[in-house]
Amino acid sequence: MLDAQTALPPLVDRSGTSVAPRRSVAIISHPDAGKSTLTEALALHAHAITEAGAVHGKHGRAGVVSDWQEMEQSRGISITSAVLQLTYGGVVVNLLDTPGHADFSEDTYRVLTAVDAAVMLLDAAKGIEPQTRKLYEVCRRRGVPVITFVNKWDRPGKAVLELCDDIERLLELQVTPVTWPVGESGDLRGLLDLRDGSVTFAKRAPGGAHLAEEEHLTFEAAAARLPDQVIEARDGAGLLPSVDVESFLAGRTSPLLFGVALTNIGVRQLLEVLATLAPGPGPRRDVAKELRPVDAPFSGVVFKVQAGMDPQHRDRVAFVRVCSGQFQRGMPAVHAQTGRPFATKYAQSMFGRTRESIEVAYPGDVIGLVNAGALDVGDTLYDPAGPPVVFPPLPSFAPEHFVLARCTDPSRSKQFRRGIAQLEQEGVVQVMVSDSRGDGTPILAAVGPLQFEVAAFRMEHEFRVPMALDALDLTVARLASEEAATVLAASSGVELVRRTDGTRLALVRDVWRLRTIETQHPGIDLRTLPVGDE
Repeated sequence: MLDAQTALPPLVDRSGTSVAPRRSVAIISHPDAGKSTLTEALALHAHAITEAGAVHGKHGRAGVVSDWQEMEQSRGISITSAVLQLTYGGVVVNLLDTPGHADFSEDTYRVLTAVDAAVMLLDAAKGIEPQTRKLYEVCRRRGVPVITFVNKWDRPGKAVLELCDDIERLLELQVTPVTWPVGESGDLRGLLDLRDGSVTFAKRAPGGAHLAEEEHLTFEAAAARLPDQVIEARDGAGLLPSVDVESFLAGRTSPLLFGVALTNIGVRQLLEVLATLAPGPGPRRDVAKELRPVDAPFSGVVFKVQAGMDPQHRDRVAFVRVCSGQFQRGMPAVHAQTGRPFATKYAQSMFGRTRESIEVAYPGDVIGLVNAGALDVGDTLYDPAGPPVVFPPLPSFAPEHFVLARCTDPSRSKQFRRGIAQLEQEGVVQVMVSDSRGDGTPILAAVGPLQFEVAAFRMEHEFRVPMALDALDLTVARLASEEAATVLAASSGVELVRRTDGTRLALVRDVWRLRTIETQHPGIDLRTLPVGDE
């Protein structure tokens, strides 16, 4: 009933031997819905870890695997995406935990270019929140099918049918239940599984560190124990259509599950759905709009660059989604953007912060290439034995916040420049050089101000560079032709800058100042920066 893989070709290695099916799945939500906690719980159920840690980890526990940065652990939020590879039921699940805060949207949007499905996590009390809505729209535009998991059903919240109605009304997405709560929010008694009609009663593990004890009963046995609640659950779920694989993969419906990630209730069922229903890797379009089949020779795209993962070495890891073919460590590869050979000797499998050497990877897998200084976000690698390919650049965003960065210790100016360049390569901030200020005091630009906090924290702790950030009274960025820059050179409320790629920008105080400029100079060439997938 829930097997979405019947129409997909099996993965095989170069010898023709079948390999384990792959799933690449992102977890998306508004902040504080429980993404990192759910990631931990999924890893626990897949026996990838022996003890889960809540985001605000308790004394004596290892802490959350996916939130590995010191700033993430101290503030209890995800500020960068993390990759965990799990195996469940003979299926390899590449799980990507994403930041929920809007200030880190760029990181999340890039991750959504590297997955084949997403889990949309909802808080039972809050339902559809603004950032959830934005991220779902990205999934819809990119054709990423979404599985919905309603979390925190052990706390008071919305009525179950009201929540389903909100999803359909606000997202124009029909939910199709896989599990259904026995008991209203705040009084969870069990979970009705619509796949076989059974009911699971769970005894929550203290703090969620270990798997919850489960008791599985037939519908009749469960109804004998809790007749009113179990029958009400069946009747409520019966008001909605059942799971349909075709409409799910087309993005018209979303399988719906309920649970409590913190105490590992309902997580096993979600993992089963990921293994059986989430789509496997498919062909990917290149810059010429041609489809690259998954069985073509190796190709991959860099969707993330991260430094500082190893506290003992300031190495730099490029995260590569394998798009086609079989990757083998040490194989020759071509860096499409430069046409130069690229060494793949230092390839690793990622699990949060920890990693180990990987010998082989298949479409859907994520590999980490260590010390890949030549690779930037959006770059393509491919096997020279096959046809060349270049995949489209990844989404970028128009910044809305700008600060002037200054190194407060002149003796560390070299480290300052190196650190700023590193943060830009990772996509933490955009770096611009002002025509009037010079490159000694670069302008940092970001979608949200929390990105500046991350930049300052990492400069101090990773590069040992004291950095001062001075806010600039600028809120609008526009692409500017050289002619427009000449016109605006003496204008107040405007700062002319260049990005490191040479692009000329005009930073303007606000939209009202921009309108005044456009009125004073009709026909001036000031274009809006592309946003997201545009």
